[in-house]
Amino acid sequence: MRKFISAFGFSNTIGFIGLGNMGIGMAHNLAKTRVVYAYDASPAWQSKIESSNIKPVSQVADVAANADTIITMLPNDKIVKSVAQEIFKKQKKTLIDSSTISPYASYELAKMAQDTKNIYTDAPVSGGVGGAKLGTLTFMVGAEKELYEKVSPILKEMGKNIFHCGKIGGGQIAKMCNNMALAIQMISVAEALALGKNMGMDPAMLSSIMSVSSSRCWSVDTYNPAPGVMPNVPSSKDYDGGFMVELMLKDLGIAIEASKKSGTDTQLGQHAQQIYNKLNEHFGKKDFAIVYKELIKNK
Repeated sequence: MRKFISAFGFSNTIGFIGLGNMGIGMAHNLAKTRVVYAYDASPAWQSKIESSNIKPVSQVADVAANADTIITMLPNDKIVKSVAQEIFKKQKKTLIDSSTISPYASYELAKMAQDTKNIYTDAPVSGGVGGAKLGTLTFMVGAEKELYEKVSPILKEMGKNIFHCGKIGGGQIAKMCNNMALAIQMISVAEALALGKNMGMDPAMLSSIMSVSSSRCWSVDTYNPAPGVMPNVPSSKDYDGGFMVELMLKDLGIAIEASKKSGTDTQLGQHAQQIYNKLNEHFGKKDFAIVYKELIKNK
């Protein structure tokens, strides 16, 4: 089993906290070369374990007791901070946070780590559930160069593209901007496909055209929102098992907050936030591409 040179020594074990739709795929890719001590607040994830190298534990403290390097993949700032506080009760731990949280929260976490003689880096991801499963995620890393070089070998076990985004918080800034663009993009693609369908055009045909034309984008050729166009994406599975509306809304909230603090005009981002806020009233647990279904329904 390959070993990773951490900031404090050698280890062929790693910790993973947050085994949701994304985390479970990431953990399985790590388990190809490592023993993974894993924890999630909901025990339901354990039914998805497909590797004997994944070792479920009953609490965050057990992860910290068994691994010096720990990855978190959690829903929001508050939960990440709470988990980090538990991890940082020990010293000489390296926390790689792949959650999508506010850059400002990353600054706080870095200070917590420094104060407790630990190490923190933000390393959010893009690529969806499929990318997590296939090990083709994009990682956006906020860290000093030396730390970035030390954590990169681990990230390459889960991802295809690893970007150094500068100092702490840089990864979250990149992810925040990416997800705001994605939210806007998905709405625009859904609107175009709905318009075509309502005028008699097959969404699959229109998608084929758009995928080789100037509107080509991830929401068209990789994560199409129209059911039946692509067999293995959430839109063809009743919008289950993907990136939930409530999480997209959370990410948009991060972007809008940052835009206000930085004095940036984000009118389309704010409009997207309003649309997903409405969807969240009834479809919070569904994939964010469900915006297409609502556009069709509202014809």
